[in-house]
Amino acid sequence: MERSGLYGFSAAMSGSFLLSCLLFAAINRRQRGPYMDEVFHVPQAQAYCHGRFLQWDPMITTLPGLYLVSVGVVKPAAWIFGWTESVVCSAGMLRFINLLFSAGNFYLLYLLLFKIHQKNKAVSGFQRILSTLTLAMFPTLYFFTFLYYTDPGSVFFTLFAYLMCLYGNHKTSALLGFCGFMFRQTNIVWTVFCAGNVVAEKLNEAWKTELQKKKDEKISSRKRSFSDLIRILQFLIDYLISPKNLVTLTALTWPYIILVTVFFVFVFINGGIVVGDRSSHEACLHFPQLFYFLSFTVIFSFPHLLTPTKIRKFLLSLRKHPVQYSLIAIISLFLIWKFTYVHKYLLADNRHYTFYVWRKVFQRHELVKYVLVLVYIFAGWSFADTLKSKSIFWILMYFVCLLAVTVPQKLLEFRYFILPFLIYRLNIPFPSLYKQLLELAFYIVVNTVTFYLFLNRTFQWPNSDEIQRFMW
Repeated sequence: MERSGLYGFSAAMSGSFLLSCLLFAAINRRQRGPYMDEVFHVPQAQAYCHGRFLQWDPMITTLPGLYLVSVGVVKPAAWIFGWTESVVCSAGMLRFINLLFSAGNFYLLYLLLFKIHQKNKAVSGFQRILSTLTLAMFPTLYFFTFLYYTDPGSVFFTLFAYLMCLYGNHKTSALLGFCGFMFRQTNIVWTVFCAGNVVAEKLNEAWKTELQKKKDEKISSRKRSFSDLIRILQFLIDYLISPKNLVTLTALTWPYIILVTVFFVFVFINGGIVVGDRSSHEACLHFPQLFYFLSFTVIFSFPHLLTPTKIRKFLLSLRKHPVQYSLIAIISLFLIWKFTYVHKYLLADNRHYTFYVWRKVFQRHELVKYVLVLVYIFAGWSFADTLKSKSIFWILMYFVCLLAVTVPQKLLEFRYFILPFLIYRLNIPFPSLYKQLLELAFYIVVNTVTFYLFLNRTFQWPNSDEIQRFMW
């Protein structure tokens, strides 16, 4: 990093952390006690603070990674500064752990952008810092920086694992993946993603060699015609059934294989992926979750995905391939018809934005969910179009992981979209400076409105004295 870039990065990170600290103080003044899921997380962490490691709240559905890390941070702080346990294990201090994670995420996002786009010499240091700042302020993630939730820590360890994977430190990556798994069990999908990065890289090398052998310049790993895809699929099958290739891939990915094996042993012993209360976290084939994610991504990446040029290219593609798009539309309609699930929390909890999205959009009329199919198809096309700089094997691997992390979820919850969105956003080409500034401005506006509503637009439920607040 050049000296000017170092100064710019330090200023951006310091300024962001200072702003977050001021906002953190304001939130803790208004909401001193645990709120929402914090009523489970905070007492559990406090039990660990007091050494009661066998105590467990059955309503908690994730593993104790957050609480173990919290104790590992606050206990030494109590010893160094002479603080009492009532101070270091208070809701405010536990929330501060996530503020530290957010600073780590800022740094990791910068390093990932640098590593992924290091071959693009046209990207300036300022653009890289601006993109880092934008992603660090991604509204859904940024909001939960200020509450004692698993999201900031989950993102930290997953991004760290991804970074180590890109640098070839696979044992370290798998260890960090285990830490991410301890924060949220579904993060095992991103361990598979890291292994998939290695496999996709080897496949791409072998594919290029195959093309050179046949001296066929009409096909490349970036073409997207149907016949090319059939040929690539045939190559993929031939490559993976070769014992020599399987041994090579196993030698490269064995740390991830061990971790995935540990995961399956855990699922077998535990009787499922969820610990604690399983009644509200049942897995299902909720295929429309993929459509919700694509729509969510179009909204939060609209400077990249929702441009006049993109729309014109999509309409041109629609006109060129009416049969293919008709088939996609029919399949999408069938998936919406047969596999749409509505979680009881989505209909009952009016503190979450998803409650209002569902009520104002999807419940407006029974046909709305079908009418939106064209929007979903555009979102999917635009999403895939921005990834065309990646190899076809990377794209296939990413989409498999995307399906695995979204489809089994019955509840429409924007927090579940954080990691797949960040992985996607990190890997698309750098946009123009204007688009970056527009994206950052949009995030600032969304965050401002979100925190204003959370702090100032409180309400109460009938027959309850507790103050309720709007949130993601």
